Amino acid sequence: MMHNSVFLPLLFFSLVTRCSTAEDIRMAKQHRDPCVADEERHVSHRRFRRGWIWKQLLVQEEDPNPRVIGQIKSDYDRGDFSIKYLLSGEGAGEVFIIDEYSGEIYTLHKLDREEKAFYILRAQAINRKTNQPVEPESEFIIKVQDINDNMPQFQNEPYVSVIPEMSPSGTTVVQVTATDADDPSHGNHAKLIYSILQGEPYFSVEPKTGIIVTSLANMDRETREKYFVVVQVKDMMGLSGSYSATTTVTIILSDVNDNGPVFQHSLYSFAVAESAAVGTTVGRIKADDSDVGVNARMTYGLEEKEGNGTFQIHTDPVTQEGVILLAKTLDYETKKRFVIIAEAINDPVDTRYLGYDEFRDQATVKIFVEDVDEAPVFPVQEYEWKVHENMAAGTTVGTVSARDRDAANNSIRYNIDRDSSLKKLFKIDPNNGTIITVKSLDRESVSWHNFTVTASETKQNRLFSSVPVFIKVLDVNDNAPQFAKVYQPYVCEGAQSGELIQLISAMDLDDPGEGHHFYFSMIPEKHINPNFTLRDNQDNTAGILTRRSSFSQQDRTQYLLPVVIADSGVPPLSSTATLTITVCSCEPAGHCPSSGVHALALSMGLGVYALVAIVVCVLTVTVLIVLTLAVRSHKTRQRNEAKQESDPAAWADLPEKLFRHSEPEATNSLETYSPVPLRRQPKRRDRHRFSRAEVEASIRMSFCQSYHIGPEDEAFRQFMRDRLLEADTDPFAPPFDCVRTYAFEGSGSSVGSLSSLGSLTASEPSPERPQDSGRKLMRLALWHGGSEEETNF
Repeated sequence: MMHNSVFLPLLFFSLVTRCSTAEDIRMAKQHRDPCVADEERHVSHRRFRRGWIWKQLLVQEEDPNPRVIGQIKSDYDRGDFSIKYLLSGEGAGEVFIIDEYSGEIYTLHKLDREEKAFYILRAQAINRKTNQPVEPESEFIIKVQDINDNMPQFQNEPYVSVIPEMSPSGTTVVQVTATDADDPSHGNHAKLIYSILQGEPYFSVEPKTGIIVTSLANMDRETREKYFVVVQVKDMMGLSGSYSATTTVTIILSDVNDNGPVFQHSLYSFAVAESAAVGTTVGRIKADDSDVGVNARMTYGLEEKEGNGTFQIHTDPVTQEGVILLAKTLDYETKKRFVIIAEAINDPVDTRYLGYDEFRDQATVKIFVEDVDEAPVFPVQEYEWKVHENMAAGTTVGTVSARDRDAANNSIRYNIDRDSSLKKLFKIDPNNGTIITVKSLDRESVSWHNFTVTASETKQNRLFSSVPVFIKVLDVNDNAPQFAKVYQPYVCEGAQSGELIQLISAMDLDDPGEGHHFYFSMIPEKHINPNFTLRDNQDNTAGILTRRSSFSQQDRTQYLLPVVIADSGVPPLSSTATLTITVCSCEPAGHCPSSGVHALALSMGLGVYALVAIVVCVLTVTVLIVLTLAVRSHKTRQRNEAKQESDPAAWADLPEKLFRHSEPEATNSLETYSPVPLRRQPKRRDRHRFSRAEVEASIRMSFCQSYHIGPEDEAFRQFMRDRLLEADTDPFAPPFDCVRTYAFEGSGSSVGSLSSLGSLTASEPSPERPQDSGRKLMRLALWHGGSEEETNF
């Protein structure tokens, strides 16, 4: 029963047929597998049961030599080699082999636990003779035993950490982490410990966690900004034979506002010319701050011991310099030097590190004014004077003055701007600047005169300056009042006495300070005007009223009414204007017609009947002219046609062609037809167009002369001859030539031929044509009243 004594110690690795899976084996390891418990019961009561028997199956990693790692054996094996052992599963034949006779398992090469920690295989025992299994196939595990063959490795490299400067001791910086691929459950192979190789005494590391903390308090960034800490990690708790690794941690101190500004110099000196413009940069000052970024931001201020805001300072956002600017104009003769205090202040201030006064610094700034030759200076910005109009030439208007503020005190010469057109009205004394008039001024033409006076030095650089001069021309009463507009008053024939027919007002070019006030009146006469009267309304208007009733155009068509208008000036002026009052046949509503025949007659000063007579005369003359032109044109056309018939060369230039023939007396042959052009209507050219003014002037002339000119008058006859000549010489006047076609009418008409071609019979020989046997050609009848002798074209 030797196999039983072997079976019991190796119960942890045994399998029976009822527990044949890897899961069953793992449960068996926990000593809670019901199959194992059942097997134990069987063993205790039935110790003769056959089963698998093998040695412990463990293999150490990284062993390069092949060796036996265990044996499996069936209790049916009698040592006669009748049982054959087979191995299958993970690594069978490649990593592990089995001796089919003894059941011993060998390794073929070294194993790496970090690659594979265990292998699951299956074992089987077969009878060699029957090739039948004597034991059921069962699974078992080969475990790879760990050795310390891996170095620890840091994760998440590189390590960079930023902490504020001036941090207290023990401030956490960063945690470094390393791992070891060895089995943490087997000895101390994967147990790590941290230490610092470089970085003390500033930093330290917690050995088990790898947390780096500060060892010194109040580290100053301005002294040292960056630290490189080397951290080492070892496995096996740092014991002999352990592996180690290192990493570098970069620790940067961030800035805090723990430093105030300090000026580079305690005294700054600058110079600026007195002619410098406002806004000119005088100089730059700089205060240093060891901090960076927002902690180095500062503002500058000025405290002037001498002066009242002559200079300003602002901070350059890029360079953090204080830029001193000129805020007011300088005058060397008034002040030659300025002493000011410049101050630099941190913004913002952090009192956790420094007191408030330690965040500011001051420096003295001296500014020297340089003398420059300056132009003359006027005491005022502009001059404004007043002068009355109509003053005599040579009247003094005013005096300008300027002075040279330089030490040389050069003499000054004055003149009016050469580009000014007012030199015709004013002139200036070049020595003392007195301005006088060249001629009298008229306010109604120009009420203000503006020009520029220049004052220039007579020596050195001949610098100059200018000042504007404004002259207001004051009004005097030199214009008489007049009507505000052109009035066309009328009185209706049925007007009653005391009726208002026109409201008048006046205007005056003058501009009195108290305003206008006009007085209206009629010219004093020996006799009172029986027709009209005037009423002054005392509001710069007056009304024209009728003094009687029953006005009639037959009695009189117009009345003239002189009106006197006076102003309230000193001295007062007056003028007389005449109103033309027309008698009108008003409409029922009382309005005088402004268009039509009646209005036209009124505008010409004529009656309606007289105007109708003039129109009739004009129409009669127009008809006569048209008839005369028509007759003249007809006669001219007849003469032109006759001339063309007698002159064959004249037919050649006409556009249409008429075939003609000639019959010489000496031959019986018929000559070739020759084309004869006809006169067609030419294209109409643009004729003279009379303007509206010319037409109106012609009509007015006809109106004026129609009373005195008759058909027997020489002027009338000359007018008719001129019109007829124009019609005769006009090539565009009708009528024009046209072509008529005459065809053979046939024969056998019962009424005979109506043509004049038969006026000469064949039996009547003609002395003008020879006798021939050919076709007879008859002459055309006479056209247009020609004589019988005119038979040839």
